[in-house]
Amino acid sequence: MSFRRFFPKLTVGGAVSLLLVGFLAVRIWPQVAAAIGATSGGTAAPAVHLTTLGGEPVSLEDLRGRVVLLNFWATWCPPCRYEMPGFQAVYDAKRERGFVVLGVSLDATGRAGVASFLQERGITYPVAMATGRVVNDFGGVNLLPTSFLIDRHGRIRNEVRGVFTQVALGQAVERLLAEPADPPAEVK
Repeated sequence: MSFRRFFPKLTVGGAVSLLLVGFLAVRIWPQVAAAIGATSGGTAAPAVHLTTLGGEPVSLEDLRGRVVLLNFWATWCPPCRYEMPGFQAVYDAKRERGFVVLGVSLDATGRAGVASFLQERGITYPVAMATGRVVNDFGGVNLLPTSFLIDRHGRIRNEVRGVFTQVALGQAVERLLAEPADPPAEVK
């Protein structure tokens, strides 16, 4: 069986276009899924215990009752830099209603370099330095940025590898904030 037998009129340009559309669909689907709520009930987020750059301890357990965006990023990562202003805007607009962004930096340069980077860009949401345990608990995080959207009950509802756009994040957070604060019977 030959390729031409099944696709006799497909040109090289057409094949490239199909591959491009397929690639884009794979990259865009997590955004769409988050925005429209195409998720399962979610799996429990791993226990996370970190210290913010300001020296404050933070854990996902402490953030129960809030919608949390856990974002793995680095200062040297252009897509990370691109999405951060959008995260800040959604954080500013929805934090009073129970939304928090927790940035987890994978930078090897240390706390001072990361803090300076954030200050220069006006990023005020909490950021901590990654630990090997946290990275491993979230599947190794082999692509930056990688974000996990966690509901009020500590369940991972969306995972976005690559840029998480401001529009998709805003819609996803709004949807999760609108869900009942009481845990479903099976989670209690």
